[in-house]
Amino acid sequence: MQVFRAMAENNAWSNHRLLTVVEALGDEAFRAKRTGFFPSLHATLNHILSVDLYYLDALTGGGLGLQVFEDFREADCAAALRQRQARSDARLIGFCRALREEHLSATVTTDRGEDGPVAERTDALLLHLFTHQTHHRGQAHAMLSETELAPPQLDEFFLAFDADRRQAEVRALGLQAL
Repeated sequence: MQVFRAMAENNAWSNHRLLTVVEALGDEAFRAKRTGFFPSLHATLNHILSVDLYYLDALTGGGLGLQVFEDFREADCAAALRQRQARSDARLIGFCRALREEHLSATVTTDRGEDGPVAERTDALLLHLFTHQTHHRGQAHAMLSETELAPPQLDEFFLAFDADRRQAEVRALGLQAL
């Protein structure tokens, strides 16, 4: 279970680092047209949050399914998005900290619209969620390279090599990874 907790914490740390830089850009740059699957940092980062909320609902048995997307309201500014993403990340960390071995192979139901409900293993769904986050954070990272601010380093996990350099930031976020 420790690997899922560590991945959830690394996910929160990466989102914090990325969104802190995005927030410093200002709202005009946040919404500016960019090259990527989604046409802006605003669209890309709101997509990450909406998908996180969808899978968190499935993992926790919330029962909303695709209604999550219908209810989702995009954050208008980077500051609001950073706060909402932090709350979502805290929920994911809490879920992963509570995981037990028997939970990993348990199935949860995902609402796939016209394809109907699909049962997915908890461990597979978590891995999918982390992969989705990493993929779109990478796109946002590339978009940041088109701006005057340097994108944050996101290509490392919590390693002993970095422990001293990362300790203050990890503590400030309330993480246990180091």
